[in-house]
Amino acid sequence: MSKYQRLSLLAFVLSAFSMALFKASGWTLAYGFRLPEPPVIKVVEPTQVTTQVVTRSKGRRHTQRIKETLPARGHFDTHFASSQLHVQTHAASMIELSDGNVRAFWFSGSREGAADVTINSAIFDVTQKQWGAEQVVTGRVQTQRDLHRYIAKVGNPVPMRAPDGSLWLFYVTVSLGGWAGSSISMLTSNDEGATWGAPRRLVTSPFINISTLVKAPPFLYADGTVGVPVYQEFVSKFAEVLRLDKTGKVIDKQRLAAGGQGTLQPVVLVRNELDALALTRYAGADSAPRVMSLATTDGGRHWSKPQKSNMKNPNAALSALVLPDGKLLAVLNDQEHGRDSLSLQLSADGGITWRELRRLEEMGGLSQQLADESACLEVVEDMLQNSDARLQALAAPQLAEYVASAKPLVRSASACHFEFSYPYLMQAHNGDIHLLYTWNRVLIKHAVFDALWLQQRLSQESSQ
Repeated sequence: MSKYQRLSLLAFVLSAFSMALFKASGWTLAYGFRLPEPPVIKVVEPTQVTTQVVTRSKGRRHTQRIKETLPARGHFDTHFASSQLHVQTHAASMIELSDGNVRAFWFSGSREGAADVTINSAIFDVTQKQWGAEQVVTGRVQTQRDLHRYIAKVGNPVPMRAPDGSLWLFYVTVSLGGWAGSSISMLTSNDEGATWGAPRRLVTSPFINISTLVKAPPFLYADGTVGVPVYQEFVSKFAEVLRLDKTGKVIDKQRLAAGGQGTLQPVVLVRNELDALALTRYAGADSAPRVMSLATTDGGRHWSKPQKSNMKNPNAALSALVLPDGKLLAVLNDQEHGRDSLSLQLSADGGITWRELRRLEEMGGLSQQLADESACLEVVEDMLQNSDARLQALAAPQLAEYVASAKPLVRSASACHFEFSYPYLMQAHNGDIHLLYTWNRVLIKHAVFDALWLQQRLSQESSQ
């Protein structure tokens, strides 16, 4: 063991010891989950149409009106949430606002981890079905000024509705080294994200307070405290849950499972007051990598050992949610290597088995076939136009600018390289399901579909 590894291990042990003392500071924690309010799904009525049929008989013209009822159809639409070009974007998340619109967040800059990266936001108008302009929420310089400490980079914004109704925004800040040297800061907004207060650094350990990252949506315990799924990357990699009081102060930290090395970016799926399932990205060494799953049946007091699921995982993030009927919906890279394919999947047996509902993106195997640069960029242009109807109406020079923005990341080393990653799912109160994900590291793509589309898709799958 090297000197650096010994020092790192010592720091980790001292941190764990300090946290144990920190946890024993007087809080008596209750267990059990608070269930979110179920969505109010609007019933889509069949459409009645009237058709005029013109016939001729004995030289006379006869017009007949025929009424018919067309079955209701669900909708599945896609857009680009981000609008800046010639930047890299990644790690999108979102939250429903009090007016029913959706506010999204992501980080954007010259490259991941660069000093110019900012946390950006935009709002999706659910009535107009379009995204507004991007706005900068915060960045390295502003965070450094407000926290009075050196900040090298920022990333991974995750919002939540706080117990008092305000918005909290967690994001990762790094002062030294890579992501393993990170900590979590938190912003608060009392006007649905229009403005934000000064950041506050969460104390996850009273010793060195580093190596805690956030990616997935928080959840609530029955006593009103907040659970924030996080993960560690310092010395070893494993998933945890931070427990915050109603003011956002850390009062507990729980490792999800002993021996759960390589379990990153946990997504906690609360199924009822006592049962929850956690799905995690797998970063360990395995010839057949799979999503790892853990479960609790006592409200989060204890978690099972991590088990392999049947979902492939190329060391990449996934997202999932619990539907009102108890089924589970997930989005992930359904492959063992690479991130050039993205799949929407459903489980009807609590996460034991999964089946694909729709292949959201599929560019696997095309890298070698698209060795010619013009062919590669032609595919990129088609992908752009098929992803957002607004781009179909752009003039040629404007569309070419989108292609030029994507070219440096998609086209390299005499091949095409595609990436669709870091999905984030959310179900709105009207039942619509929203999905955000990284599109080739240059844009954030948004898909939205309603409960009827999902029901019809399930019926089609069952009949096949």
